[in-house]
Amino acid sequence: MKYFLILFFFVSQVAIAQTPLTYINSNGDKHLAGPFELDDLRKDTTYSGWFESNYARFQLKGEDTSWKSSFEQTEVEIYIGTWCGDSKRWVPQFVKLWNELGLDENQLKFTALYDGEEKYKQGPNAEEKGKQIHRVPTFIFKSEGKEYARMVEYPRNDLEKDLAQIAVGFASEPNYRAATYLLDLFEKEPMDSVWKNVNYHLGEVYSLVGKEVELNTLGYVFQYSDRMPQALLTFQFNTLIYPYSPRVFSSFGDALRISGDKEAAITAYQRVLALEPKHENASAQLKILKPD
Repeated sequence: MKYFLILFFFVSQVAIAQTPLTYINSNGDKHLAGPFELDDLRKDTTYSGWFESNYARFQLKGEDTSWKSSFEQTEVEIYIGTWCGDSKRWVPQFVKLWNELGLDENQLKFTALYDGEEKYKQGPNAEEKGKQIHRVPTFIFKSEGKEYARMVEYPRNDLEKDLAQIAVGFASEPNYRAATYLLDLFEKEPMDSVWKNVNYHLGEVYSLVGKEVELNTLGYVFQYSDRMPQALLTFQFNTLIYPYSPRVFSSFGDALRISGDKEAAITAYQRVLALEPKHENASAQLKILKPD
């Protein structure tokens, strides 16, 4: 009886360990959160439909794939959102390419991040912390525990070419260069140092940014991970680069309001209404902040 109980406990613990964490988002949809196994995407009907259809989309084009041997000692950390269209599209295709190259699926480590405001693009145990994750999917290539390349959200060229370039040591620079610049900056320098050279940093970001959504998304990543000074500066940079965008001023206003700077928030919301008189969020917030 004693041995039966020990065996039952062991089997139960294994079963628990293999069960991925899920949550229901604000739309009522079930999603993964935290580390999970590839079979969770393949076998759970919540995800298997989009996984299989996008897996089938990829077809290996190159005849010479001798470069694949460079990945034999590589581990790839893959951060995804099962709620994210780009994750649904590119993660299955990446897995298909990996399989077509004859590489081991055990080299792929998957982590799912939340989509809600409280833990926006975060894992349940802060698995993304220190990894500079601001877009999903993010593929981090590691050798002996050290990152040597990454792909962010979607390929710079095409999936096969990007992987080949990584293999031969000439990886394309990841997407979202302005966001990467700020992530590196905030990791290396305290905010008082950043502010001393703020005009220089604004110029660098201006030269690298692609679209207004790049910094807007990054600002929310900072805001919802308790890095409000970084969020405020990111949103402010965005308003200076895109001075005619109601969206970026609305995001800046929200961050100012949350941080307790009422007067600056009012100014930001007024700018929103000057650009878009029927903007719902700005109108609603001004009624609260300035009821008269």
